[in-house]
Amino acid sequence: MKKNLGTTDKIIRGTIAAIIALLYLADIISGTLAIVFGSIAVILFITSLISFCPMYSIFGHSSNSNNKSKTQL
Repeated sequence: MKKNLGTTDKIIRGTIAAIIALLYLADIISGTLAIVFGSIAVILFITSLISFCPMYSIFGHSSNSNNKSKTQL
């Protein structure tokens, strides 16, 4: 599993996950919407931690500056 997320991408994903968590904790989102957004937040958080996005891998994209061999979309 080759890392394909750059620093900026990881920060953006972590920030979005944190915003969704805060919206849930502030009781702004609830019910089905909270479950859907919560699932997205968990996925974003995990991919930012492991620096790997399966969708990027499928499409051959990399935002990691160390992976110059990958094509950028």
